Amino acid sequence: MKYITSWSGGKDSTASIILAHENNEPLDLIIFSEVMFDKNISGELPEHIDFIKNKCIPLFESWGYEVKILHSKNTYIDLFYRMVKKSKIESRNGKIRGFPMNMGCHMNSNAKIPPIREFWKSQDENVMQYVGIAIDEPLRLDRVVQSENQTSLLQKYGYTEQMAKNKCIEYDLLSPIYEFANRGGCWFCPNQKMQELRHLRDNHRELWNKLILLSKEDCANPYFNTFRKTTVDDLEEQFMWEDKQMTIFDYEKENISEVKNETVT
Repeated sequence: MKYITSWSGGKDSTASIILAHENNEPLDLIIFSEVMFDKNISGELPEHIDFIKNKCIPLFESWGYEVKILHSKNTYIDLFYRMVKKSKIESRNGKIRGFPMNMGCHMNSNAKIPPIREFWKSQDENVMQYVGIAIDEPLRLDRVVQSENQTSLLQKYGYTEQMAKNKCIEYDLLSPIYEFANRGGCWFCPNQKMQELRHLRDNHRELWNKLILLSKEDCANPYFNTFRKTTVDDLEEQFMWEDKQMTIFDYEKENISEVKNETVT
């Protein structure tokens, strides 16, 4: 039997690897599917992919585990510039696809999941897959129970999601994404919350600017409702005004403080 775990770098899958290490559970291979923005830029947030490649992988390999990074043949840019040919709306045919036309994540189905599926198809039947599902996720665990080739170490050792997070903190293996998000994802994901988009703009302006440039393209979807059903330009304007309001507020607060000090003096 060969034991393999699919790892995202999130708390649950990372805690599963830690539990395997602590309890001498068999683990032959760790696979990580990396979505790419283009052929050179990762779709993972810079701080997360740095955490994956420069912190976790060297440690896991020192524990004796092999780690394999999988990539799809499709990048985000490949899918963005794919030509629409069979749309029911005739005016969209002949144009590039552009941003997703709903709030669904097309990168999962087109870039993240396919290489994982291809990997599993290449394996023989004597494989057991560790899945990072905690005991407080009963619906997901039910599906694992029904499978002969999947098992959860979090379930085996009685771990909730919070316990999994604490275990990662104990080993200093909690991804920095948890400082501003509840879970990981691509930096161009249509399902990001406002604080995640704000983080991208404030901390990775070069990536944010790439989204602004893409929003200028003549795409099949004229509304660009990828990000919270609005345009990237509208978000940029919103964040800009928020920055200006904060600056004015800070200025007024400082002046009020100076006036109070002078009055006391």
